Amino acid sequence: MDKRTKLAEIAEEIRKCRKCKAGKSGLSVPGEGNPDADIMFVGEAPGKEEAKCGRPFIGRSGKLLRSAITGIGLKEEDVFITSPVKYLPDRGTPTDEDIFHGQVHLFRQLEVISPKIIVLLGNTACVAVLGNKTAVTREHGKVIEKDGMKCLITFHPAAAIRFQKFKGSFLEDFGVLRRMLQDVPTKR
Repeated sequence: MDKRTKLAEIAEEIRKCRKCKAGKSGLSVPGEGNPDADIMFVGEAPGKEEAKCGRPFIGRSGKLLRSAITGIGLKEEDVFITSPVKYLPDRGTPTDEDIFHGQVHLFRQLEVISPKIIVLLGNTACVAVLGNKTAVTREHGKVIEKDGMKCLITFHPAAAIRFQKFKGSFLEDFGVLRRMLQDVPTKR
């Protein structure tokens, strides 16, 4: 079975998962992109715009993220973008329970895609992938090895929009990503 089919199966499981839907609304947002991506971006949870159409990062923060991706010479179709929580939380921020349940699907996606680099967009992504809370304001730009993958910690683009002081750091971290790409052998 090819990767695209496996990811479609995971997406269907997410759509049917009652635990994923509990306390949440809108369409499922399993993620999108290249199943052979060397780089995977992991956020927090869908926002209102994403929950309307089932696509990740298409609102204001998505525009900043996608601009930063293309700004370092990547193409959107070469990366995979997702979040650990696959539905819009009714209370705004995902609970720890939401994040830990979301790991089930996220880890399966990671296993299928097998990226070389994971860009962790904010603390929720750090909790989901690294297993612990991270002081992003102190740790941004740092690269951590996890299960043979390099994880780059940065701000969630929504934080970079909400707090202008983080925007420069967010964009600087994409400079770190650009340098990382030079050292990573690609699958293509």
